[in-house]
Amino acid sequence: MAAHISVVGAGFAGLTALRTLRKHAPNAELTLVAPRAELHYLPGTIWLPSGKRKREDLVVPLGNFFKRQRIHFHQAHATGLSEDGRTLHTEAGDVTNDGLIIACGARFIRKLPGIEHAIIPCEGVEAGEAIRDRLTALSGGTLCFGFGTNPNEPIAMRGGPMFEFVFGTDTLLRKQGRRDKFKLVFFSGSKRPGQRLGDKAVELILAEMHKRGIETVLGEKPKQFEAGAIQLEHTRIESDLTLFMPGMTGQSWLDNTVLPRSPGGLVQGDMQCRVPGVACTFVAGDGGSFPGPEWMPKQAHQADLQAEVAARNLLRALAGAPVEEVFKSELLCIIDTLDRGITVKRSERGPRTVPLSRFAHWAKALFEKRYLRQYR
Repeated sequence: MAAHISVVGAGFAGLTALRTLRKHAPNAELTLVAPRAELHYLPGTIWLPSGKRKREDLVVPLGNFFKRQRIHFHQAHATGLSEDGRTLHTEAGDVTNDGLIIACGARFIRKLPGIEHAIIPCEGVEAGEAIRDRLTALSGGTLCFGFGTNPNEPIAMRGGPMFEFVFGTDTLLRKQGRRDKFKLVFFSGSKRPGQRLGDKAVELILAEMHKRGIETVLGEKPKQFEAGAIQLEHTRIESDLTLFMPGMTGQSWLDNTVLPRSPGGLVQGDMQCRVPGVACTFVAGDGGSFPGPEWMPKQAHQADLQAEVAARNLLRALAGAPVEEVFKSELLCIIDTLDRGITVKRSERGPRTVPLSRFAHWAKALFEKRYLRQYR
């Protein structure tokens, strides 16, 4: 009898898990649970404000992919999980399974007072469009960019895109001939933001900000956002547009489960992507907390690596075989400036950073095209 496997989440980890499952288990019954039958390619939102990308470039309907891969789509938000993991509760009814992969991503922590006055870029395509529209409407002023962490789990954060938004905005305003009308400010609670990228990358990033006239306020955590200002621990910054990436925690539906959670509220996983104490239940991507180096990123590439291992290990568990494959910790990113990019790769062998080059910008665009082709 074919195994029935459910995957929660239609992001990078969820879709990679489905492709891997279908490759290694052609007869398995696969069900995806997600609120939309779409992939939102969030790395491309950095190009929305400049017009290099539009919504239709980044939102990919998944109907054809489901048909090709013989995947049943259950359109709903997850709401809970039975203690044994075999029944996923959703707002559209229960979904039973023989094995489960949780790949629903994380959510941003919105606890800072006044955070509704800031745009959180990675919340979706709508956020990128809002940034585009606000920039178009402004004739001048102060633009502020920053990111925070989860205080209970500092690794649960995503800062790289904020570097891209500040550099991309600077490049866009220069191309429009109105950079002199704006002051750009980058703020961070860390004195060396982006440290997980490695020392050389941090030095390049800060040097590039200085070269472009982007002011920095470092080592002060934000305390409050206002409609026209940011209050840091010691400094107040007037702001006509604030972009801020908070730390991340687990999705709210996880509170209705007995799944083990990390100090930061993420689903606990091991090096094999298993959820301890729950049979045939695995986790991959931003919503999981895993052992590994302190620089291990919350990014699409790492999510893909975890999802592949989670899928193969789940199939081993269902077959009664040893679950031994571990995922690789690897950071791979291009910090894009709209026309060039800084390339950063980090693994157990150490970090490698390549300074700004036009090749990196085009490589990032080519990767996006090739990645999305498999789902179109």
